[in-house]
Amino acid sequence: MADSRMDKIVSLCKRRGFIFQDSEIYGGQNGFWDYGPLGVELKRNVRQAWWADMITEHDELSVPEGAPTSFDMVGVETSIIMHPQVWKCSGHFDLFCDKMVDCKETKSRYRLDHVKGRWLESKADTVFVTAVADGPELLEAVTKRALKLLDLRSNQADRLVWKSEPASLATIAVDQYSSVLAPDATKPGTLTDPRDFNLMFKTTLGALGTEADAAYLRPETAQGMFVNFKNVCDSSRVKIPFGIAQIGKSFRNEITPRNFTFRSREFEQMEMEFFCHPSQSLEWYRYWRDRRYQWYIRHGIASGNLILREHAKDELSHYSVGTADVEYAFPFLDTGEYGELEGIAHRGDFDLRSHMEGKLCKENGQLVVEKGPDGKPKYQGSGKDLTYFDDQARERFVPHVIEPAAGCDRATLAFLCEAFHEDQQPDDKGVMQERLVLKLHPKLAPIKVAIFPLIKKEGMPEKAAEIYRAFKKAGIAAAYDQQAAIGRRYRRMDEIGTPYCITVDGDTMTNDTVTLRDRDTLQQDRLPIKELVSFVQEKLR
Repeated sequence: MADSRMDKIVSLCKRRGFIFQDSEIYGGQNGFWDYGPLGVELKRNVRQAWWADMITEHDELSVPEGAPTSFDMVGVETSIIMHPQVWKCSGHFDLFCDKMVDCKETKSRYRLDHVKGRWLESKADTVFVTAVADGPELLEAVTKRALKLLDLRSNQADRLVWKSEPASLATIAVDQYSSVLAPDATKPGTLTDPRDFNLMFKTTLGALGTEADAAYLRPETAQGMFVNFKNVCDSSRVKIPFGIAQIGKSFRNEITPRNFTFRSREFEQMEMEFFCHPSQSLEWYRYWRDRRYQWYIRHGIASGNLILREHAKDELSHYSVGTADVEYAFPFLDTGEYGELEGIAHRGDFDLRSHMEGKLCKENGQLVVEKGPDGKPKYQGSGKDLTYFDDQARERFVPHVIEPAAGCDRATLAFLCEAFHEDQQPDDKGVMQERLVLKLHPKLAPIKVAIFPLIKKEGMPEKAAEIYRAFKKAGIAAAYDQQAAIGRRYRRMDEIGTPYCITVDGDTMTNDTVTLRDRDTLQQDRLPIKELVSFVQEKLR
C-alpha cells in the first residue's frame, strides 16, 4: 500500500492488537484475517450499534406517508450451509462468478477487472502494461514494468511514451490480448481468453463425498431470511411492513483479496430484509437509503468522507428496481475515489418469487421463470406459498423487499481509518512529541475508560482498583494500568481510542475526587468518585 497513512493504520492494528494476519506463524493466508483483543471488541461494538439501530432501539421517524408509525423488526440466525437448491433458485449458482484470465507464462490467475494498466508506445507496437494495483501504487508498478520492458533505467522514466490513461483489462478487447503484458509476465501475449469462475466455496456433506453431496458456504446471509419468511410470519405476530435482520459470516472465493480487510474471502455481513407492500416500496427504499447513510455519520464518519451513490441503470442487477451504495473515502484509494461500505437495494419481489417458482430471469422487461432446453423451469422452486395475506385489506400479494446490506469488517475498517489522527503534544518533561490518537465514537471504542494510580503507593493502587471494579460491575469496558509515567499511559490509551482516563492522585485520598481526562479535547476536570460511573454512562448514550 503506497499510502503512508494506510501503512500507519495497518501497523497500528498489529502493534496494538486490533487485526492480525491469519495463520501468521505459517506465513499467513491471503484474504483471511484474525481480530485481536482490541479488534474483537471494536468489531463487536460495531455489530451492537447496528443491531441496536435495526432491532432493539429502532425508531420510526420520517416514515413514508400513509405507512404505520410502528412496525416490527426481528432477528434470525441461519445456517452457513444451506440446501444447494437455494443457490440455484437465487441465481448464485449460475451468475455469482467473475471473469478470470490465466497467464500461460507465470501460471497465475487474475480477476479481469482487478488487472489495470496503460497503453505504452513500444519499439515495434503499443503494449498494454498491467499490474494488480490501484491509485499511486498502480502508476508506480506499471512505470517500473515499462522501464524493464524497454531496458531503461529508473531515472529514464521521462522517455516513456504513454498512449492512454490507466484503464481496466475488462475494457480491452480479447483480440488485443496479444499486446497485453500480464502482471509478472516478461513478454506480451501470455493471457488466455476470459472465462467465468464461480466465487462460492464448495464443500461436501456426509461421508461419501460424491457430486450429489456437494454444498456451498453461503456467499451472503440474505437467502437465510428469504427462505424463513413464512416461518417468521407463522411463528411471530409480525405484520407487513416488517424487517428480518441477521449478522453472520459469509464466504467468497475472491481471486485477488486486497487492501487489508476491505476485500476478504471470509467476512461478516450485517443485512436486513424489509418486507413491504409493492405500492409503498419506492418510499421505503428512500427511507432506508437515507437512514443507513445517516447511521455512519452518527457514529463518527465525517460527511465529507462519505457519499450516497445511486447506481446507474447499467449497474443494476437484472431484478433490481434501484440500488444505492454508501461509500467511504478509504486512504488506500486515490483522492476523489470511494469504496463501498453498504448497499441498499430495492429487490422487488424477485427473491420470494424465485423460491416459490424457480430461478427468474428478465424477458421483455418482465421477470419470468427461466426455462431449460426441455421447456421446463431450469431450477425448481420450493413450491411453497410465500405470499402474504393482509387480513384487514383482504388482499394477498408477494411483498417487495428493501435490503440494506452492510459489511461489518468494512465498517470496522472505515471507523478505524476515520478515527486515525496524528498531532503534537508535550510529554511529561514539556517536550513536544508526536501523538497518535484514535478518535473513535465512545460507543465503538474497545475500552471506554482507563483508571491510573498516579504512583504505586500511598493507597492509590487500591483506590484505583476499586474504581476499576465499579466500572466493570456496571458493564463498562475498563482498563487498569499502573506502569510507566502518567503521560506515557495517556498516550497508550489515546492510541487505542479510549475516550476517558481517570487518575487517582494525592488529592483523591483526602477528598474522594479524581482527575478525568478527555481524549479529544485533552481537558482535565475534577470529579467525585461517586459520580464517575453515571458520568461515563451518560457520555456513552
